[in-house]
Amino acid sequence: MTKISPVLPWKTKIALSAASALTDFSRRDDGTVNRRLLSFFDFRASPSSTPIKGVKTSDVTVDPSRNLWFRLFEPTQVPGGGEKLPVIVFFHGGGFAFLSPDNKAYDVACRRFARKVPAIVVSVNYRLSPEHRYPAQYEDGFDVLNYLDSHPPANADLSMCFLAGDSAGANIAHHVTVRACETTTFQEVKVVGLVAIQPFFGGEERTESEIRLEGSPLVSMRRTDWLWKAFLPEGADRDHEAANVSGIERGRELSEMEFPATMVVVGGFDPLQDWQRRYCKWLERSGKEVRLVEYGNTIHAFYVFPELPEASLLFAEVKSFVEQHKKNRTTQTHYPSII
Repeated sequence: MTKISPVLPWKTKIALSAASALTDFSRRDDGTVNRRLLSFFDFRASPSSTPIKGVKTSDVTVDPSRNLWFRLFEPTQVPGGGEKLPVIVFFHGGGFAFLSPDNKAYDVACRRFARKVPAIVVSVNYRLSPEHRYPAQYEDGFDVLNYLDSHPPANADLSMCFLAGDSAGANIAHHVTVRACETTTFQEVKVVGLVAIQPFFGGEERTESEIRLEGSPLVSMRRTDWLWKAFLPEGADRDHEAANVSGIERGRELSEMEFPATMVVVGGFDPLQDWQRRYCKWLERSGKEVRLVEYGNTIHAFYVFPELPEASLLFAEVKSFVEQHKKNRTTQTHYPSII
């Protein structure tokens, strides 16, 4: 019998079961989401101007008409002090349909990024599907970059801007990065890196890992099929370029684009891993710099569970990736692709 999950602490198992059940019950057969049900179980964290574990937070409104805002995470205890910090623009996961920056798990994760890297973290509250389909999420992400370009946070070095996200958030980060590469209007923002943590990509094909790991925590073909249908344009299939980014026929051509160095995180018990590896190979074929980081014993979304040892390793890896590119800017050297 195929093993579909590693041995996990009871705390993690309970959290995974609760999250899976809640999203299952909230997804209606007519393609809508029961937001009222979700509101009863949505544990949120308020912003705090008083530092918590060395990080203060505030919420910044970009466009109230579409509830576009971001949570700003600013480390207050930075070794050395005085130096401007890199910026991480972060997009949360949730299949395009769930969660937000003030969700307690994402608030904790972004605080950790801000403290460990250290960096100014901008966690984006983008519009959710199915109420807002493609390309609303990508537009919101790009508009936050535009806002930052004219409203830079204090102590932020926007010329060292990294886009990051997990699952659907990593999908958004990729597409916003493509758009940022195509624009010439930014005065301050320069995207120098992309951190794609277990990105949510897909297609009409059923991959070996999707079939082998069907029934894994959080991610199943039944769930992902529903999420793609709720997100993609009416009538589109999963080979749409938003989902199957590396598809030969429909994927975007990157070879002529100044696409930044990319770190891709893959988990050994993530059913989406085949799509993620294809993404890495596509970037490499396009002549782009790729760092593939694999954790063979991890599930999808592992890093939001601090009790899992690989979570700490991931934060250290992101710190290394950012520091390497800070060093590259100083020395004007490049390190080779790793895949």
